[in-house]
Amino acid sequence: MADRVYPSTKPNPQPPQANNSGGGGRPPSFPPSKGQTYGATRQAYRPQPRKLPPPPRRRRSCCCSCCLWLTLIIVAFVFLAAIAAGLFYVIYRPRRPTFEVDGLRFSAFNVSGAGQLTSRLELNLTAFNPNRKIVYLYDAASISVFSGGVDVGDGSFPAFIQEAKNATLLAAALSAPGGQTLDSTAVSDLKKKTRLPLEIDVDTKVGVKMGGWKTKKMGIQVRCEGIDVGVPKGKAAPAVSSPTAACKVKLRVKIWKWTIP
Repeated sequence: MADRVYPSTKPNPQPPQANNSGGGGRPPSFPPSKGQTYGATRQAYRPQPRKLPPPPRRRRSCCCSCCLWLTLIIVAFVFLAAIAAGLFYVIYRPRRPTFEVDGLRFSAFNVSGAGQLTSRLELNLTAFNPNRKIVYLYDAASISVFSGGVDVGDGSFPAFIQEAKNATLLAAALSAPGGQTLDSTAVSDLKKKTRLPLEIDVDTKVGVKMGGWKTKKMGIQVRCEGIDVGVPKGKAAPAVSSPTAACKVKLRVKIWKWTIP
């Protein structure tokens, strides 16, 4: 009698698959490594395009060039003007005119109780031109004579031309301006004094002529101080006074509405 074979309850293990080098079988799969996992999540590096510097500002360079050329032109102009001024001084040796009071006399002087001043003066003034190659061209001049701030006489000189190395005598008759009313203090002072300290102001314009070239006329002021003149009392008039007055000449430059002495 033959023996019966009973099947085993344990599962039989699967036989290993043969790795055929001919490519017939599929290779085994393994879990990804840590390096592979990190590389899979990291984004690939993409180089950024290089930004080019902005183009130079041509407008700014043009402004700098203009400022540079303007500065050079101004410097050259100042240099040439200095050379011209030096040559002018060497050739002409310019000197300002001088003035001197030759005589001043009151022919009449009266102060009323109401503060009205009546006066007449005779003024002789000499103008000197010390230059050898310069001619002065004078406009008509206005004259004012003051004593302690009181206008005691106004007048004028006519226009004239003064040649080089020349002395010109100017004569004028002056009188107190009408409509001037003095206060009681000024009336009292003028009545008590027998001699008055005077100041003379002459305002005019003068131009310069050198050969065939003429300059534009500019304002000047002549001020003479330190003059002491006797006041007539009664019918007897005092003699002509010949004071030694110091006269100063100032150039008056007018810029728009302002006058710079």
